[in-house]
Amino acid sequence: MALAVAERRRQDREVVPPAPAKDRYRWWGPLAVALFAGVLRLWNLGYPHAFVFDETYYPKDAWSLWEQGYESAWPDNANQLILGDPQVIPLSHAAAFIAHPPLGKWIIGLGTHFWGLHPFGWRIAVAVLGTLSVLMVARIGRRLFRSTLIGCVAGLLLAVDGLQFVMSRVGLLDGVSAFLVLGAFGALLVDRDRTRDLLRAARAEGGLAADRIGLGLRPWRLAAGVLLGAACAVKWTGAPVLLVLTVLVLLWDQAGRRAAGARRARRSTLRRDLWPAVLSMPVAALAAYLLSWTGWLATSGGYGRHWADDRAGLSPDSVLGIPLPQVSMSWVPAPLRSLWHYHAEIWGFNTNLHSPHTYQSNPWSWLVQGRPVSMYWEQLQPGQRGCTASGGCASQILALGTPFLWWTACFALAYALYRWFFRRDWRSGALLAAVAAVYLPWFQYQERTVFSFYMVVLVPFLCLAVAQMLGAMLGPAGSTPSRRRWGAAGAGLIVLAIIGCFAFFLPLYTAEVIPMSDWHARMWFTSWI
Repeated sequence: MALAVAERRRQDREVVPPAPAKDRYRWWGPLAVALFAGVLRLWNLGYPHAFVFDETYYPKDAWSLWEQGYESAWPDNANQLILGDPQVIPLSHAAAFIAHPPLGKWIIGLGTHFWGLHPFGWRIAVAVLGTLSVLMVARIGRRLFRSTLIGCVAGLLLAVDGLQFVMSRVGLLDGVSAFLVLGAFGALLVDRDRTRDLLRAARAEGGLAADRIGLGLRPWRLAAGVLLGAACAVKWTGAPVLLVLTVLVLLWDQAGRRAAGARRARRSTLRRDLWPAVLSMPVAALAAYLLSWTGWLATSGGYGRHWADDRAGLSPDSVLGIPLPQVSMSWVPAPLRSLWHYHAEIWGFNTNLHSPHTYQSNPWSWLVQGRPVSMYWEQLQPGQRGCTASGGCASQILALGTPFLWWTACFALAYALYRWFFRRDWRSGALLAAVAAVYLPWFQYQERTVFSFYMVVLVPFLCLAVAQMLGAMLGPAGSTPSRRRWGAAGAGLIVLAIIGCFAFFLPLYTAEVIPMSDWHARMWFTSWI
């Protein structure tokens, strides 16, 4: 009897409405939040008129890709020439070694293609993706928690996160990665709801229907695979996310079959769902990834493009000066072998990057924003650029997540862990899986030069976790009016505190010229300086 009750409860947890109930705000609410985020991100986007942090690399690589299909080397005075006169482009046809795949730079280059090689041009594409990420979070939160209000709160939290705001206003790759990973997560949620419709019908049939049913063509899962392949084509940090979400999809399929009454849910999943999942996730991702290298493959001037022309193997000639035997792989086209060798060099560079940097930090400190990255800094004397303070002024872009949001997210993750471990809440499990896929791989690089702004990919999932906790504070719909009022007051105060914190730090996100005394007032910890 106890086992039957436990099984019934497990099935009840899995059988949820296929989609949130429709309401008049299901699109207007998320669109309003996205509009607010878009105004913030696009306002004065071309300021500062300078290369911000690693913008000294990616916009120039993006311009090269759009002009000739591969990244070029640039002269030492290229920055001054570009910023002094956008019409003077000192493009070289000499190839340069680049440590990241090309897709993110193709996307950044879309803006420079239409608006030219100047700050607004190389920032606009990332700003648009950052704004769309807010819209996606609001819609994903609505689908995940079956509440338009909670979804819009999650979108609002993302709109006022300082790290996501800063990374949406600079021409770096990480904002592009964040958009693609989030899009894949959302696509898998849609796929989950649609497959639950099929499994619900199988449950109604009874018998062995849930074991035998095929889940058919799943275009949303295929879209997720393509998006994750695209994320890998921006930065290889998308690979762990691809692995974790592929496993997560199979676990969802198994749980869905069990909830629908399957007698051998695990066996049915392995027989009917494993290979379709592999084809629509890792295989589709690989195809999307290779497609991003089309420019390098189709042209002849890219770095290492002809490495394999006079070789029959794949491996480098030597490692650390030690000759390596060459295995004949002449049946593989030379461009693909050259690409493999290029990837070996990229891997070696990225895993052995130990050059000290002032703003590098350890992953242990990232969730509490222990060491944010200063991406732009200028100290001004009285009279310069409108500075009227006798003690001088500062203009800075600090990649700092809104502190109150990130500190609240630490509690929200603990709450999600409780919900998943003790209540078997699949929503909490999905968020924790995404967090683990993005965050945990960095801990294996304790000695590598890494930066806290890499966590911009994590921010949407932190906002969803906080929104889930705030929804729990609000209480279920059947709660007493008093319980709902107190819960709404507590949740509202947290949201207002986060918005106020963002407004307080906004000058440090936009390089506003402020007195040095105001700048010092915002340096809450010495590790932020």
